[in-house]
Amino acid sequence: MTDIENGRRKSPEPKSARRRRSSTSVGERPSTIRDVAAQAGVSVATVSRALAGNYPVSKETRARVMAAVESLRYVVNVHAKALSGRVAGPVALVIRDITGPSLAHVAAGVEQEAADRGRLSLVCATHDDAAREDDLVQLMREQHAAAVVLVGGAVENEAYRRRMAEYATALDAVGSRLVLVGRPPLPGDLPVTVVQYDNRGGAFQATDHLLTAGHRRVLFLGGAPGLSTGEERRDGFRQALRSHGLAPVAELELPGPYTRVSGYQRTREALAAGLEFTAVFAGTDMVATGALAALREAGLDVPGDVSLVGFDDVPFAADLTPALTTVRVPYEDLGRTAVRLALEREERVGGDDHVVLSTQLVIRQSVRALQ
Repeated sequence: MTDIENGRRKSPEPKSARRRRSSTSVGERPSTIRDVAAQAGVSVATVSRALAGNYPVSKETRARVMAAVESLRYVVNVHAKALSGRVAGPVALVIRDITGPSLAHVAAGVEQEAADRGRLSLVCATHDDAAREDDLVQLMREQHAAAVVLVGGAVENEAYRRRMAEYATALDAVGSRLVLVGRPPLPGDLPVTVVQYDNRGGAFQATDHLLTAGHRRVLFLGGAPGLSTGEERRDGFRQALRSHGLAPVAELELPGPYTRVSGYQRTREALAAGLEFTAVFAGTDMVATGALAALREAGLDVPGDVSLVGFDDVPFAADLTPALTTVRVPYEDLGRTAVRLALEREERVGGDDHVVLSTQLVIRQSVRALQ
């Protein structure tokens, strides 16, 4: 006996349920372009033209194709389209750590520029694992990424140059582009784009500001030995000392990781060792926050007893007490420039594939002039 004969009218089936049933009407496998063609009553070639959107297809035919696509929940094979050159590849950002404030701003710049150009951006973290970096670059090569952007300092040696050269040539072979941001450039005529910022100049400005304020013994909390950014900032620090007629003092240079904990520990060790200094130049703002905590723990006032400068100008630098004098790095511009140069390289005739962005000293309240 039917529902109507029982006096019950069967409720209409929801559209979403009908769509789900239609999408599985060809079985549990995903719908294919042939399924769409069969349901729309057209050829596979016509479906392809309708989806591409740049071939003459009548409005009625296009409407039938799109209705079939929706009904079957057909998903276009983007990888196949990438292989045929009919879809813009993504921009991949490969960084050590996605939680660092400075690297997060580079990522923001990459995402914004990629989005402005209608590109998808992907963010991948290596956690300082070279093998993982190798795997991620290979994966992005297989995905036909338009550009692979590697960010962060590196130890500049033969192994580094060899690895980067292999990345560059492998990516170029599939039409992709390697972009090094804040990393050492490569020798020779390799297919690579380099976007750097003026580490030496920024460190010189910060140190010169302290020396001009009368400080002669400056504790330098630099980066890890061999790291390109740390080496460049140390060079700028020493150049400023020499410009004021001072020689570098080995005991006042304490290298280490760019972390808050390291800044705290190194400053405590300097104080415990009885080192005399009236100012601290921290290699990053995170290191500066650790140094500030150690100085206060020792009962020292900043800037009353010890002046302090950082490097990066991350957002919290202006909110510290006192507000931190630091070197501003244009991190978002680094990300935007990396994407722009990579995607526009074919349009530029004789364009520059090695750009160095300037840094700027931001003077706040953490430095006191000595009498």
